[in-house]
Amino acid sequence: MQKIAAENNLSETAFFVPNPSNDKYELRWFSPTLEVDLCGHATLATAHIIFTEMSPTKEEIHFQTKKAGELIVTRQKENALYTLNFPARPADKADLPDAMLSALCSEIAPIGVYKARDYLLVYENEASIKQLSPDFMVLGKIDAVFAVIVTAPGDEVDFVSRFFAPSAGVPEDPVCGSAHCTLTPYWAER
Repeated sequence: MQKIAAENNLSETAFFVPNPSNDKYELRWFSPTLEVDLCGHATLATAHIIFTEMSPTKEEIHFQTKKAGELIVTRQKENALYTLNFPARPADKADLPDAMLSALCSEIAPIGVYKARDYLLVYENEASIKQLSPDFMVLGKIDAVFAVIVTAPGDEVDFVSRFFAPSAGVPEDPVCGSAHCTLTPYWAER
């Protein structure tokens, strides 16, 4: 699976198999360099394949995962809408690792630093997030940093975010659903 994910060279690749003992699917995700514990967009893509190609009458799919537990995707056929029950990963206040600010190549310091599985750096505004131009080699070598979520209030939306995980072979994930396990609890309190 790891070799296939490396060959695909996408932020994550999902692999699933039906569990013959129940009506669930075993699901695992791999970045180009390692197995990851949760991937929202690959879970939704997998559910879409099952709903459209394998089980078109199903309205709910249960995935069993190694690290994220059971994930359930429901479908509303009339709206072509899928819903995924993400686990919450609330973050606690933390100290900024020494090399992180320079690795993000920014003169602007975050106004808040938090940590769950990933670091969550909160900035004052959307422009601060857009101007970040990380040095991914340096960022990927900082001890005890798996990934970094940067976020700020949005100009036209509630909030904006970016997700960097160079130590997992994903310099910047273009659409990181699992970051919302931390972003949602943070912004819900504000």
